[in-house]
Amino acid sequence: MDQPVICTLSPSPVRRVTATVTLAGVALLLLWVVLATPPQHPGWLLFLLGTGAGMLWLSVRLWQATDRRIILTRAGLFDSNGTCIAPLEQIVEVDRGVFAFKPSGGFVLRLTHAPGRAWAPGLWWRLGRKLGVGGVTGNAQGRAMAEMIAIVLSDRDGRLHGSDPDA
Repeated sequence: MDQPVICTLSPSPVRRVTATVTLAGVALLLLWVVLATPPQHPGWLLFLLGTGAGMLWLSVRLWQATDRRIILTRAGLFDSNGTCIAPLEQIVEVDRGVFAFKPSGGFVLRLTHAPGRAWAPGLWWRLGRKLGVGGVTGNAQGRAMAEMIAIVLSDRDGRLHGSDPDA
């Protein structure tokens, strides 16, 4: 990541705390139900224990993942820990439409091929040829990053600076 930073996307502190506390609260509520009034059927007991433990684990992962930020450079999209989320040459388009399957306050990138599944809860996810960015990030920062990616893609594809591809 030796390229200069074009734009960054950071989690909103309020959204980060709210999301983590909500997940942990529901997890603790489920575990409390198991302790206070355990269900008679062992299937329900296992379900409540598993769901509660899973949500508690997810709240810890959310807190850890949202301690980072997303960085856009001319090389691509990176996590602040150095993980390459998507190289620029693999990004085809940005979708931030109303009906796009996208995270809250974020956008979706369509990639040329599927680089493998990955997930940073509350920050980004990659599934197939789709990359969702957002979640606990602010709406304005998400819009700004989506616009910057669109500009960088236009520049890469020669649609800026008055260039005419048919000339």
